[in-house]
Amino acid sequence: MTKEKLPSGISFFEKYLTIWVLLCMATGILIGRFLPGVSLALERMQIAGQNIPMVILMWIMIYPMMLKIDFKSIKNVGKHPKGVIISSFASWGIKPFLMFGLATLFFQYIFKSLIPVDLARDFVVGAVLLGTAPCTAMVFVWSTLTKGSPAQTLVQVSINDLLILVLFIPIVQILLGFSNIVLPLDMLIISIVLFVVVPLTTGFISRLLIIKNKGEKYFNEEFVTKFDGVTTIGLLLTLVIIFIFQGDIIVEHPLYVLLIAVPLVLQNTISFNLTYLVSKAAKLPHDVAAPASLIAASDFFELSVAVAIALFGVDSPVVLACTVGVLTEVPVMLLLVKIVNKTKHWFPTASYEG
Repeated sequence: MTKEKLPSGISFFEKYLTIWVLLCMATGILIGRFLPGVSLALERMQIAGQNIPMVILMWIMIYPMMLKIDFKSIKNVGKHPKGVIISSFASWGIKPFLMFGLATLFFQYIFKSLIPVDLARDFVVGAVLLGTAPCTAMVFVWSTLTKGSPAQTLVQVSINDLLILVLFIPIVQILLGFSNIVLPLDMLIISIVLFVVVPLTTGFISRLLIIKNKGEKYFNEEFVTKFDGVTTIGLLLTLVIIFIFQGDIIVEHPLYVLLIAVPLVLQNTISFNLTYLVSKAAKLPHDVAAPASLIAASDFFELSVAVAIALFGVDSPVVLACTVGVLTEVPVMLLLVKIVNKTKHWFPTASYEG
């Protein structure tokens, strides 16, 4: 198996992502309130219902993630399938349904007196979009911080990227159908093509050509790292634009951000605990249990934001719900990383590597 070079640790930007999100929130709100011409100009940049600046920024964010995926690694899944089976089932068979249940419970019942009915429905849609795709980028960092198996992490992420293509749309439609919320199938398909198929294909072709011409060492140690700063800029600019349009609802109802965060954080922690305990019962080595559980807990917030914008527009409350996931995920996942590292003695030490 090709052993992918994973990040050596969490970067300064990733560690303080919550702070950068808050700064972007403030910047976007100020621009939206005092420079209204900016939002008008952004609204006019549309082709076939897609906001062109946002599409470009999403590609800038997602393409570097797809470069890391080595689909050749999937052929090795049969050697040690237990961790992949547990993580895949948690990611696709439990987490989306858990997110839907928690979002419905809190937004439409527990917080009923605080959130209008229409907004509650929008927040449920955003939460479902967020919870129906496991993370494919930051998990490389979480795996590294817990000394997780690089090979196992790479196999799981590669499989999840393929599963997104076939499971994301039907699961979203099934879950939202329970609440009589219908999303246009054609727009869902266009979104997956734009934000998964296109960057996944270009990433695969880029990887293939560059490794063929320059070698794997150059690809992993030089080419991929060139995009670290570009990805950061893309995320920051995307957040600024989102909050230019979301400023009014946040200024008028700042409590909404906290209310949205509640089921999102619960989903992350419950998904992690379920997968971690099952991994312990299955006697997985720690370096397999750690990435399996952290992958199951985390969300592909870049994809959910992109799909929400494509379906509803950048000023939709659905986008706000997805964006809160960016705000909460890093501090939650760092806490889970600490738990994983402190409970290493619960698991066998034998590794699947080799």
